[in-house]
Amino acid sequence: MTRRLGIALLPCPDHTRAAVRLQQDLGAAGEPLRPVLSEDGNLPHLTVFQGWLDDGLEPGPLLERIAASLSLPAAISLASAGLVHQPTGWLFMSVERPALLGKLQETVIGLVGPHLDRSAFDTAQDMSHFTDAERASYARYGYRYTGEAYTPHLTLGRTDERTALALARTGPGRTAVPGTWTFDRLSCYVMGEHGAHAETLAARPLG
Repeated sequence: MTRRLGIALLPCPDHTRAAVRLQQDLGAAGEPLRPVLSEDGNLPHLTVFQGWLDDGLEPGPLLERIAASLSLPAAISLASAGLVHQPTGWLFMSVERPALLGKLQETVIGLVGPHLDRSAFDTAQDMSHFTDAERASYARYGYRYTGEAYTPHLTLGRTDERTALALARTGPGRTAVPGTWTFDRLSCYVMGEHGAHAETLAARPLG
């Protein structure tokens, strides 16, 4: 049996609340963004990797192995890179991509790779809006954003394409966007609606 699982960085409490407020502010003028983020439900998060993983993967030991493989600081602060529309209908809070994040993703992929269920990849999905790097990433790992295609972000939600485009353009003038985002925990989670951080299986402090 396989499940759709993810490994993510979780924001510190203040920035978790900031992401929840940001989503609420952006959705206040029209269609709400989905899924709804909250501190005790769908957690704001920065995905490192997600995919179809088998039952042999043990979430707690996985996080310990990740932490043991890298010299992680107690917290990682990343500069905001703006609200970004991503086809189709996604709204991201993009952040910078320092070398540490690339190393973290490489480490995670190396550890979860043996547990990937490639037979579960949705090869019939429409990838016409993917870049070449994203298509190559999906073909290899079943996840759109790895390697060259990795674009660190917090997902603020999904709506119709027109609304997402408008929010990316007008959002910064309508609501306060933090200049930096600080992350202090690693998490392994069950994916929910639109890839949401729906259930925490294991979490640990970064450092």
